Amino acid sequence: MTDAPSRTRRIRDGLAERRARHLRRGKLYRTLFVIAGAIVTLAGLAMMVTPGPALVVIPIGLAMLAMEFAWAEVLLHRALEQAEAAERKAVETTTTQRILIALATVLAIAAAVAAAVLWDIPGLPV
Repeated sequence: MTDAPSRTRRIRDGLAERRARHLRRGKLYRTLFVIAGAIVTLAGLAMMVTPGPALVVIPIGLAMLAMEFAWAEVLLHRALEQAEAAERKAVETTTTQRILIALATVLAIAAAVAAAVLWDIPGLPV
């Protein structure tokens, strides 16, 4: 392994520096920042069931809340570790696995198109 710090470690260090600057700000600013962080996090959670980039928005909201709350920092670190593990796992996939995933995707799309054409599903432009 290399001696370079992991991405998660760099993010944690950067978060600690930002928190130190954040805590020197006024109460009104910090209160508004917490409200904004809560809104961003709730919007991300809503995106879990509606269209949207939930897996990007939730960590942003948690990072905002982590400026004030230790529980949000713990959740953020856990999410970052899970993302790093998923990234490692994705990099470790074999060429055969990637080909099979691509083939499964193409077959699923073909099945959806065939169903739309054969069953004349209303609302679909076929």
